Amino acid sequence: MARTTATKLVLVALVAALLLVASDAAISCGQVSSALGPCLSYARGNGASPSAACCSGVRRLAGQVQTAADKKAACLCIKSAAGGVKEGTAAEIPSKCRVSVPYKISSTVNCNKI
Repeated sequence: MARTTATKLVLVALVAALLLVASDAAISCGQVSSALGPCLSYARGNGASPSAACCSGVRRLAGQVQTAADKKAACLCIKSAAGGVKEGTAAEIPSKCRVSVPYKISSTVNCNKI
């Protein structure tokens, strides 16, 4: 359970960067958690860089989160489980994985305004 919670915080950081607004999302919290689960260790401060599996998950999630509804849903999934990771470290994941995100990565992001 703690792993799922921390994973979702990482997702807040990553998905928040991809999000807009919506209501009928096709992506589930399970998909978001699955994609970003490998990032948990790095987001907790372990390691000098995210693992290949983490970066693969970030890219996969970025490809899945296309609609405004998906973006909002992913953001909300991440925020609902925020905690247990180092926000600054989590915020570095997209750039370290060479995934461009146009928004500030933060646990305080307002998912309704992205």
